[in-house]
Amino acid sequence: MTDAADSSATLSDPVRRVLLEAPLTREREAGSMQRQLHERLKRAILDGRLAPGTRLPGSRALAEALAVSRNTVTATYEHLAAEGYLRPDRQGTRVMELAAPAPPRRGPRAPAVPATAGRLARIHPMGSRAEPELALRPGVPALSHFPIAAWRGALDRALRGAGHAALGYGNPFGEPALRAAIAQHLGLARGVRCTAEQVVIAEGAQEAIALCVRLLTDPGDTAWVEDPGYRGAKSAMHAGDLRIVPMPVDAGGLRASEEDWRLQTPRLVYATPSHQYPSGVVLGIARRLALIAQARAHGAWIIEDDYDSEFRHTGDPIAAMQGLVPQAPVLYVGTFSKTMFPSLRLGFLVLPEDLLATVRAPLEEMLRGGHRHEQLALADFIESGQFSRHLGRMRRLYRERQQALRAALERHFRLPHTIDGGHCGMHLTLRLPARFDDRRIAAEARRHRMAPMPLSAAAIRLGPDCNGLVLGYGNTSAELFEPMAKRLAQLARAVDAG
Repeated sequence: MTDAADSSATLSDPVRRVLLEAPLTREREAGSMQRQLHERLKRAILDGRLAPGTRLPGSRALAEALAVSRNTVTATYEHLAAEGYLRPDRQGTRVMELAAPAPPRRGPRAPAVPATAGRLARIHPMGSRAEPELALRPGVPALSHFPIAAWRGALDRALRGAGHAALGYGNPFGEPALRAAIAQHLGLARGVRCTAEQVVIAEGAQEAIALCVRLLTDPGDTAWVEDPGYRGAKSAMHAGDLRIVPMPVDAGGLRASEEDWRLQTPRLVYATPSHQYPSGVVLGIARRLALIAQARAHGAWIIEDDYDSEFRHTGDPIAAMQGLVPQAPVLYVGTFSKTMFPSLRLGFLVLPEDLLATVRAPLEEMLRGGHRHEQLALADFIESGQFSRHLGRMRRLYRERQQALRAALERHFRLPHTIDGGHCGMHLTLRLPARFDDRRIAAEARRHRMAPMPLSAAAIRLGPDCNGLVLGYGNTSAELFEPMAKRLAQLARAVDAG
């Protein structure tokens, strides 16, 4: 009998079954011998094949039985002991008693999955998320036209200038250089009244909106949202356990009456005044001033999402609501996902000056400064003038694409419809009679590599005027609009016939 056979004979039956039923392998994909031994022992303990109190063989005997080094066995025992599976003592090494979970049961008496938060039931996904390269997807900029070389230069300068220092946590409010660059740009381009101190860097507009909810509301508070409107805002409100009141949008933007303020007084009002999503209408000056005055009178805060405002195609830019009057109760939200590129994940929140002192300390605990090299590169990109030049090029491109899409729809979409928007941004809204099921049309369009959004997906209160397609033209070349307009018309006719 060999030494290994002699050693295996000293092993107890349970240990022999666990360890010698199949040899350890030296194949690379199986992992090291120590890893294989560790996994085999751990799984046997969890499965109950090695009962609590079972005494394992000494390291020398087990090493000889398995034809491995004694160090391998010793290290495995020590690792399992550190994890709590084994307990070494003077009599040897024994299996610990574990509170193993009950085996899963099947059938009608199976235990329920532990409950999730009730708010999740109110957050409804639109469906499978469209790939960004699909045509006509709203919210995707012309990524192929982004100046990669200029951005690479800004990143290189940020890496050389900050070096290892920027690898650690930064200012929780964001890099001072970027906050200063944003404050200056907003003052010049958007008429926003702010200093760099009021700017907080966030991971896009979505996080900035969620931050407003956490700072300004308690569960059960009322929030007004435009209807139809931005789905992300509704998700942020639902995640904060707020009571959402959908507010109608007409040709003048969000419409709120005295009765609304009296009977459904909000804590938060979410609005896209410069370019309402998805209708594209502008909130007029009379309604803006009334909204600010009513918010002040009722102790409400307004979240102004300046969606796509940088891409104004006709006339002068529409100034931000935040800068209309001093100390307006407005939190201004913006993002670089459209003006730069989505994966940058940088946006910002401009806090009212009189709110800053109250929320500064909580924000310092809630936030951690990150993306520091990207923030420094973006500050450089803005200060060098590259950002303004890029915006100018994109305005011209989107204006041309918007006009080309309108012309294609006029020629080929010979069905009852109206078109909203086009004065700003990167999308048009094609409104259709209710008999044309917009969700079915959008689903069929995906089969043809198009991803328009059904207008009904943006609405809370569905009605005959909330049916149609939101057509993004930012990521789609103008020469594709003719065949796509024809295809959309065919799909709509097929849905109508069905």
